[in-house]
Amino acid sequence: MSKHLTKRAEDYSKWYNELVVKADLAENSAVRGCMVIKPYGFAIWEKMQAELDRMFKETGHENAYFPLFVPKSLFEAEEKNAEGFAKECAVVTHYRLQNDPDNEGKLRVDPEAKLEEELVVRPTSEAIIWNTYKGWIQSYRDLPLLINQWANVVRWEMRTRLFLRTAEFLWQEGHTAHATKAEAIAESKQMQEVYATFAENFMAMPVVKGAKSESERFAGADDTLTIEALMQDGKALQAGTSHFLGQNFAKAFDVKYTSKEGKQEHVWATSWGVSTRLIGGLIMTHSDDAGLVLPPKLAPIQVVIVPIYKGEEQLEAISEKVSVFVKELRARGISVKFDNRDTFRPGAKFAEYELKGVPVRIAMGKRDLENGTVEVARRDTFEKQTVAQGNVVDVVASLLEEIQENLFTKALDYRNNHITEVDTFDEFKDVIKNKGGFVSAHWDGTIETEDKIKEVTKATIRCIPNDAKEEEGVCVFTGKPSSKRVLFAKAY
Repeated sequence: MSKHLTKRAEDYSKWYNELVVKADLAENSAVRGCMVIKPYGFAIWEKMQAELDRMFKETGHENAYFPLFVPKSLFEAEEKNAEGFAKECAVVTHYRLQNDPDNEGKLRVDPEAKLEEELVVRPTSEAIIWNTYKGWIQSYRDLPLLINQWANVVRWEMRTRLFLRTAEFLWQEGHTAHATKAEAIAESKQMQEVYATFAENFMAMPVVKGAKSESERFAGADDTLTIEALMQDGKALQAGTSHFLGQNFAKAFDVKYTSKEGKQEHVWATSWGVSTRLIGGLIMTHSDDAGLVLPPKLAPIQVVIVPIYKGEEQLEAISEKVSVFVKELRARGISVKFDNRDTFRPGAKFAEYELKGVPVRIAMGKRDLENGTVEVARRDTFEKQTVAQGNVVDVVASLLEEIQENLFTKALDYRNNHITEVDTFDEFKDVIKNKGGFVSAHWDGTIETEDKIKEVTKATIRCIPNDAKEEEGVCVFTGKPSSKRVLFAKAY
């Protein structure tokens, strides 16, 4: 397969799809709308998972696992949630296949094996989890209950794209129960902060923290907090959400606790999640026409070393020197690969690791052996430098930090240059059509206006920013009074 990629400026969507496949991250499967995550792509997810899991545990959460199947009656218990996900549900109706007597060698659903109650394949787990919590929570001593699960979910999407929107995807979902409204609200805010910290410190992806408008909220939530990122094509990506569920699920499943005063009270709830769509966000925040660009903190391979040699003798001499670097780099917690395959030329290896976004490449040849040097190249800027072998480990360690910081700064500059304040609808339409990015505009607070703006421009309210200042103005569409600007954008 040719490694040549379509240029981003020519066709951003095609560039993205090609890159995911050619960089060996994922591929489409035999199941419509589902993907196979390949080892290199899964290694990125494992790194994300490890950091997030650590952060969850530091904030007092524990992991558990709940069933993939949700009895239909439980799924229907919280009406708004059921209604919100109904069109995306896969449903199991039978539990056995049998030989088809009319078609030798073929199988058919056994009509006698119909389930007494249909099972929904989880699109999200609130229903099965809150039904379980009813047995776990009796007293204020059982609260707060802070549970997370790493799982897969199924949402029968009609238009799919690798990582960004697939019928089945991997995610984590936190589900917590609290004695008071204030505690639950504080929890939802805390998890929004955890997500924002992860996105910025590990993904090097700047985000705007805010609340969703009523029509964009999670089905069954009283409030949805979000982190919104901006991709290189000027479209927004919802990168993580944290929901204050009020007492909606507690009432639907009758989850009560006895307070210190001996009263029976319904608990207060949150849920929050991020998914493998973060990998899509990572790709579209940093990568370029040559391939992936990965922030060092999430790169499966942080440093690759490529020997340039003629004959076994030179390779042995290079390998001896390299083994020292490898040991020292690994001792510092840096992942390193020595690619001594003899089936590929150095140029082909350089192209492969460039495509895969390995942050730092070290090349060592005959001249380097003689001079006691190596060539160090960084993926983000393509800059190269000659470094004395004795300094390699220190140089690489500081370079990885520099690359991480540079990627964040570059993405932040792009994001900040693509937040445009507008005061008229003509300006609004012009920015959405010609510049892209976030449009900061006054809105009258009604769903009707939000829907009309979406109909005309395809832009939606991404969030009402947490740091939005009180500012008297008028809605760009209706001219009615408004006290805050909100962020609109076209989105994935």
